[in-house]
Amino acid sequence: MMPQEEFNELFRQRTKQLALSVIKWYSNPQLRKIGEVRILGEQLIRSVTSTAANYRAVCRARSEAERFSKLCIVVEEADETTFWMEMFMALEYIDSSNLKPLYEEAMIILKVMAKTRKNLKN
Repeated sequence: MMPQEEFNELFRQRTKQLALSVIKWYSNPQLRKIGEVRILGEQLIRSVTSTAANYRAVCRARSEAERFSKLCIVVEEADETTFWMEMFMALEYIDSSNLKPLYEEAMIILKVMAKTRKNLKN
């Protein structure tokens, strides 16, 4: 089993890298030209950056109750991130093939955070 501090640093980096990768993916000017795509993109960026920011807060929590509360937010935001990615992938008029690896990473983060939350609750 990985030490807690190593786990925290790994997921601080993974959530931050995912956020940066999504921002880079969405920086494609062709995507931002379509009105509804722009709205989806803004929502996606909000949720993925919130996932990363709130995970940092989990690592700095002052109590187990605060840690659990922030982790609940991380799970919620990570789930929302996967939702917005699924919306992009469902649109047939944009090429979202390069979003697939980011979606897979978001799903891993979501599953790990949900399991961590469950373990904290028990």
